[in-house]
Amino acid sequence: MTEGSNNNSNSSRQAASPSPPPPAPVPLTPGPRATVLQKTFNQALLRTLRANSYANFSECFPTPAKHVPASLESVWRQLNAKLEESARAEFEDIILERDAIRQLNELDRLMGEARHRRDHGQGQGDVAPHTLTPDELYRARLAPHLQGAQTALNAKIESSQNENDALSQQIQSQRLEIEGLLAKLDSVVADLEGAATAVTQFSTGNNLREEAIQMEEEVKARSDI
Repeated sequence: MTEGSNNNSNSSRQAASPSPPPPAPVPLTPGPRATVLQKTFNQALLRTLRANSYANFSECFPTPAKHVPASLESVWRQLNAKLEESARAEFEDIILERDAIRQLNELDRLMGEARHRRDHGQGQGDVAPHTLTPDELYRARLAPHLQGAQTALNAKIESSQNENDALSQQIQSQRLEIEGLLAKLDSVVADLEGAATAVTQFSTGNNLREEAIQMEEEVKARSDI
């Protein structure tokens, strides 16, 4: 019973033991620009602390400076130490939050590559933006958008031309078809006119025949008398 309880307690201790913390990130080595940034901050902070000297501080508190100068000096030292500690901590937080060291190192790398290309004659045809006039900068900025708009416009014009060509061919085909129908209609009209002429001639011939028959009957009637 005791052995079982010991095993349970050991297992519960192992389950309750926290996992080891993850390893701390490896700090980046500051490059030239990051080093200058840190140096500039340190110099500015030291100038600020020097400006808050004990002489200036004690002038703000003349009574304690006269009666308890040691205590006032201790307060001044603690205040400066707290100011320096807070400033450095806030600076480090900003550096980490903005990932400043990595980005400044990347800028150093890009500048080094650009300097190397310049020294080896690469990119000589490039024009520095600051040497361009406002109009040239304006045109360079709008050139890609204008080129895209021109391409789209050319495509629409080409599509319209193709549609116009198709419509023109369709109209030409319909015109030929109409001309063919008119030619057939003229032929039909000519046939109808010929038929009408023949009918008219036939009617005239019948009238003459009837007149001849009538004359024969009249002559016959007279001879019978």
